[in-house]
Amino acid sequence: MKQNLSPLIELQKLDLRIMEISEQRRKIPDRLHQMETPLREARQQLHDTNASMEALVKERRSHERDVEAQDAHNDKMRARLSEIKTNKEYQAHLFELQMANKKKSEIEDKVLACMEKIDQLQHALKEAQERVKSVEETFTQEKQVLDDLDRKLAGELAELEAQQRERASRVERGLLERYTKLKSSRKDQALAAIKGGMCSGCRLQIPPQLIAEVKRSQDLHTCPYCHRMLYWEGEPATESKSATDNAKDSTLEVGESV
Repeated sequence: MKQNLSPLIELQKLDLRIMEISEQRRKIPDRLHQMETPLREARQQLHDTNASMEALVKERRSHERDVEAQDAHNDKMRARLSEIKTNKEYQAHLFELQMANKKKSEIEDKVLACMEKIDQLQHALKEAQERVKSVEETFTQEKQVLDDLDRKLAGELAELEAQQRERASRVERGLLERYTKLKSSRKDQALAAIKGGMCSGCRLQIPPQLIAEVKRSQDLHTCPYCHRMLYWEGEPATESKSATDNAKDSTLEVGESV
């Protein structure tokens, strides 16, 4: 049976590698998205800084228009001073003019505050632009590495799939159908070697009698726990005793003889 399973064992090695490569390729878009996070953050910071700059420029221009309007209003008020007849009206109008000048001064202070903030933002904007450029270069390099890896994996995958089809053609049809069904249901390997007295698939201890039967390679046996097809990686067992004698010996107490 080991001879019959040999092509299937080789087929499983190909299938496992194909699964591994497919999983690696599946994760590449996620890795790329994760690598792009610093770039998205840098671009967002640049966008926010630009938006703040534009808002401040608009605010400064609005204040500048207010200064012009207030200045024109003040000029008209000063022109009216010569038309006032009484001292009381003159004093009242002069007070209004002082308030108007104060208002203009307050607006001019707002213009200066905007200009100071714009100057600060210009430095921040320059830093944000430099950061975007640096992060873009890093991302481009990392993306190139992933693109090269994806192309390499795709090439290897195509070769393995061709080998897979060739190997599958060597396997007895009924055995191949059983293998394919088991592989599909388990989403991993359908065959498992016995190692250290355990099934290498589920890592549970295999009964000694079943191990002996698998070693003899006379029939196809499955793991009683995970139902994978079992095989022995070493040399087949030499029949020095019958299965009955082996089973009998396993029941003897220490020091007991037949």
